[in-house]
Amino acid sequence: MRQRNKPWAKDKLAEYPQYVISEPEKYKGKWNEAFDKDQPLHIEIGTGKGRFITGMAKANPDINYIGIELAESVIVSALDRIIEEELPNIKLLNVNANDLRDYFEKGEVNRVYLNFSDPWPKKRHAKRRLTHRSFLDIYEDVLVDKGEIHFKTDNQGLFESSLMSFSDYGMLLTFVSLDLHNSDFEGNIMTEYEEKFSSRGSRIFRCEVQYR
Repeated sequence: MRQRNKPWAKDKLAEYPQYVISEPEKYKGKWNEAFDKDQPLHIEIGTGKGRFITGMAKANPDINYIGIELAESVIVSALDRIIEEELPNIKLLNVNANDLRDYFEKGEVNRVYLNFSDPWPKKRHAKRRLTHRSFLDIYEDVLVDKGEIHFKTDNQGLFESSLMSFSDYGMLLTFVSLDLHNSDFEGNIMTEYEEKFSSRGSRIFRCEVQYR
């Protein structure tokens, strides 16, 4: 989806260093120092406007969260949410997920969230999907042993290809729902996209997978 350019976004992100970490490589291996409390760390790749991760941080004060989003004009909306909520257990990174190894040591991250990622439906673009093997390699390099990925999408094709990617990688599927909003799953926090798509009657697919 095309996002409206916000030329002032870069300056606003720089105004809130308590929430937006401008040089995340400096915290590699010591992310506990960036937060008020030393707690398990969960990251969301493609945090968008921040509804999910701020909701998670509010619901789980005993977990630290990092939202990662490349588009300045999008992540600045997530910053607005955090400022409003004054959440101490959430930070934002305006960086590319390809570079996670530059920012996190092995074992620093307990869980990765992938929510409504770009499906990149064309076969020639498969390597750009956040569930492609190349990204699974990256996540494994920063996660704890037997770390988890929690994945949600409205795109059935992406969900099916992702399940195959997880399986081919040798991961363990611990939860799957082909219609999340009509299941007995509790504690779901919706993203902006999720609310939009589900209101149109779209099914929401969700799974949890674990590295072996």
